[in-house]
Amino acid sequence: MPTNYFQPETLKRISRLDLRAKHVVDGFLSGMHKSRHFGNSVEFRQHRQYVPGDDPRSVDWKVWAKQDRLYVKQYEVDTNLRLTLLLDISQSMRFGSGVMTKYDYACTAAVSLAYLALRQQDAVGCIMFDQNAQSVLPAKTKQTHLFSLTNRLIQSAPEEEKKDKPHPEERDWTLLLEHPKDSQPNVQDAFREAAESIRPNGLVVVLSDLLMQREGLFQGLRYLRSHGHDVLVFHVLDDRELDFTFHGAVRFEGLELAMQIRCDPRMLRKGYLEALNAYLDEVKQGCSKLQCDYALFQTGTPLDAALSAYLSRRTTYL
Repeated sequence: MPTNYFQPETLKRISRLDLRAKHVVDGFLSGMHKSRHFGNSVEFRQHRQYVPGDDPRSVDWKVWAKQDRLYVKQYEVDTNLRLTLLLDISQSMRFGSGVMTKYDYACTAAVSLAYLALRQQDAVGCIMFDQNAQSVLPAKTKQTHLFSLTNRLIQSAPEEEKKDKPHPEERDWTLLLEHPKDSQPNVQDAFREAAESIRPNGLVVVLSDLLMQREGLFQGLRYLRSHGHDVLVFHVLDDRELDFTFHGAVRFEGLELAMQIRCDPRMLRKGYLEALNAYLDEVKQGCSKLQCDYALFQTGTPLDAALSAYLSRRTTYL
């Protein structure tokens, strides 16, 4: 089995955590998530008026004795979760200044979430996307599905394009540059395709650097929410993208557009960080308005620590 994204130590540290849905979900096995349906359980939900054909055993005879009316008792039904991982495979995910690229970090997080879900007998599927949905791995509940997922992630990794070597006095950092909005990647179609290809009322986790048109991103998230999905947005960025600690003569190359800038990064740092903070605020507020959970993941932070903190915080507020 490939081990690139399957990290036993990380899985061991997060194995006591639960991956729960905040909203009601639909599944086909008995699980740990609240369903929109009613059935037999130990947790009472409500009464409803008796209609011919109802099972007499569900009638609340104490209420009948007091009110001379027939009511049946309804209970919560717990269900399994259908988790869909929506993974960004665009060229900008290739960037990395440390041990892991953004794609490596996102894939390791995806495998870890899949491990938690499968351990809970939840179904896990995956859709890779750039500007369109490129590869679909159907949802399954078998433990061996983790092997298939890991293989698919390795096969779907964005390939590095061959480039001329930089001048010896320059250091080449393939950091995605901010470019005009009309030329930024638009994932609206990819998210719509994803929403239409998976069953409603599940949990969708988006793993991406979100370097794309924000209007298209928010419209895509709106598609997912309109299908009843609980949506989590894992915003994966590299340390250097967040702190911009570059020194000396640097050549920045666009990973998705043929753009280059040769400069002294110290002259750009203040303006870059101001633009970055405005962009992060816009993304956070947009996700909040759509009732999508948002979390920023920094590739320099150990994944087990980042996931543990996020899932613990999420469970607290459920």
